[in-house]
Amino acid sequence: MEMTSHLTSKASPIVIVGAGVFGISTALHLAENGYSNVKILDKQAYDDSQYSYDKGCDAASADINKIIRAAYGSQTHHQELALDAITHWKRWNTEIQTVQNLPPGFTTSDKLFVNNGNLSMTLSPELSQFEKDTIQNMAKVGRANTQIVLTDPTDVDRAKASGFDFAINPFNRQDNFGILDIQAGFVYADKACRFVLHKAQSLGVQTVLGGAKGTFAGFVQDTTSKITGVRTADGIVHGAEMTIMACGGWTPTLVPQLDNLCETTAGSVCVFQLPKGSPLWDRLAPENFPTWTYNIFAGEKGGLYGFARDPNGAVKIGYRGTKFTNPQTQADGAARSIPTTRWTPQPTRKIPATAANVIKDFVQKFLPELIPYETKTRLCWYTDSFDNHFVIDFVPGYKGLMVATGGSGHGFKFLPTLGKHVVDLLEGRSNDYLHYWKWRSPEASQKPYNSIMEGIASERSLHVQLLTAEDSLTVRQSHL
Repeated sequence: MEMTSHLTSKASPIVIVGAGVFGISTALHLAENGYSNVKILDKQAYDDSQYSYDKGCDAASADINKIIRAAYGSQTHHQELALDAITHWKRWNTEIQTVQNLPPGFTTSDKLFVNNGNLSMTLSPELSQFEKDTIQNMAKVGRANTQIVLTDPTDVDRAKASGFDFAINPFNRQDNFGILDIQAGFVYADKACRFVLHKAQSLGVQTVLGGAKGTFAGFVQDTTSKITGVRTADGIVHGAEMTIMACGGWTPTLVPQLDNLCETTAGSVCVFQLPKGSPLWDRLAPENFPTWTYNIFAGEKGGLYGFARDPNGAVKIGYRGTKFTNPQTQADGAARSIPTTRWTPQPTRKIPATAANVIKDFVQKFLPELIPYETKTRLCWYTDSFDNHFVIDFVPGYKGLMVATGGSGHGFKFLPTLGKHVVDLLEGRSNDYLHYWKWRSPEASQKPYNSIMEGIASERSLHVQLLTAEDSLTVRQSHL
């Protein structure tokens, strides 16, 4: 049997804790590469809940939609990864149309990826350095025509000729500055996770999902530094030659060695619910309305993104201008941010006033017709690394333990391919990306992309933030 660098054989037991993007992508690629003893554990009963937030799922992966883009400025490695991922998303769309073994509830007319463009709206006619770099780097790979500068009539004509007339100025802005990426769009996130989980299960991946039987309770360790598996909350030991922690926003708490490398932070989301009779139903349909961002790099006053309505009429707008934290003192005395959601023991359906006001101001200015509709709000917990790169590596000081985390708010688009890199690492192969994702510490002179581990006193802590009422953009004089 083929030997690998970090496993005895391809029949060696591998346990993956977490059935989000990093976990299921890893499981799928392991199975596709002949690993025959792979098991996923997760506290969520995803087979039943189908990754629905409304049915108790609160991971970042459990969402209605996520942006798919390839515009990454000077970061050509991310651009390469994203373009490759888009190819796979399109391939999966085709697969759904042609195969018979589909997940429950799927039909051959379903799509995962919708190529309705990504409109990056700015406040200045001058292109930012990020935008200039994106155009230049897309041109280097023969994709210059995918980047539409909104103030360039030739570019706009090209977008119209390509069927993207609807995406050029959907908000009827007087000063319509920015760039439209016509190769981008969105994926139906919950549906994509169901699809990949089903593919993995069909290839023999075992799943233990939901309740005590799927809930991680601790590592099993021999007398040395070797992790030999995990124990779930029902007391069962799941032996493993390799344990891979891919627990999304819960990873930094479960693997505290990630201190100063990763921290869980919250994005703020508001979903407006359109009834089918709404005048906005057709206008905001994905064939008539793009994925969009607004003033995305403006910090506290910007950082907005949004989507066309979904088939059920949900219109999602998100805010990442400030990345909020929920620091809690842990048993070892350290303060670590932990997720608080609608479904955690200390639940919340509130979002910070900072986020709510930016969302509300944008909607009142550009889409006031949304204001009367029912809203739901949530905190969406990501795992940010200090440099915005993923973390896919072995945990220092231990044998048999890996992490696959650090999505930093842009990991979902890579669902089709993330697991490939985990397999490469396990098998001792180098590639063009793993060195970005190795275990690391900030250099003394390095300015972090994300400020993390600021502790209880952080201004971003939910304990000091004014919050909204539940499922509302109305600010209340309350804190977490």
